[in-house]
Amino acid sequence: MSFFSKLLGKKAEAKRPVEARNMFNLQMDDIVTYDLEDYKIVGKISYDDHGFKWHAYQLEGVSRTIWLSVEMDDELYLGIYEKIKLKLQEPIPKKIEYGGTQYSLDESGSARVTGLGRSQNINGMICDYYDYCDKEEEKFLSIEKWGSEIEVSAGYEIEQYELKIIASK
Repeated sequence: MSFFSKLLGKKAEAKRPVEARNMFNLQMDDIVTYDLEDYKIVGKISYDDHGFKWHAYQLEGVSRTIWLSVEMDDELYLGIYEKIKLKLQEPIPKKIEYGGTQYSLDESGSARVTGLGRSQNINGMICDYYDYCDKEEEKFLSIEKWGSEIEVSAGYEIEQYELKIIASK
């Protein structure tokens, strides 16, 4: 504490150092730069399917909202997804055509979720998920069933070097 702080009775504020960010500990209000645009993290969903875990961060930009998918399965997999309008009903099909591309079911299951930020209202819910890919494994569809609601997102893989992270605090 400095002489003037002691004299004026002010207590020194203990500042915590900023934790170095990685793809698994991004926090609300962090900024992620992707494809020359800055996005603010406004939500996070963590999925747990019997011990296999992955995350989706909701990134809000000036002109659009996207999702950053983060998964570690022998190596780090990152994907950018955007919600699309595609009417589906149960039973979820094994093949889907969207935008002139044929997608095949790659894997499916159920996961317990934890939500933060804008996604906090889904805390503790169970989500049925269906992951699809095209023949070249370059384009992906993600289908999530939340109760009676079915959400569909289209996406593609990216590399970690394409992202820049600015910690908020």
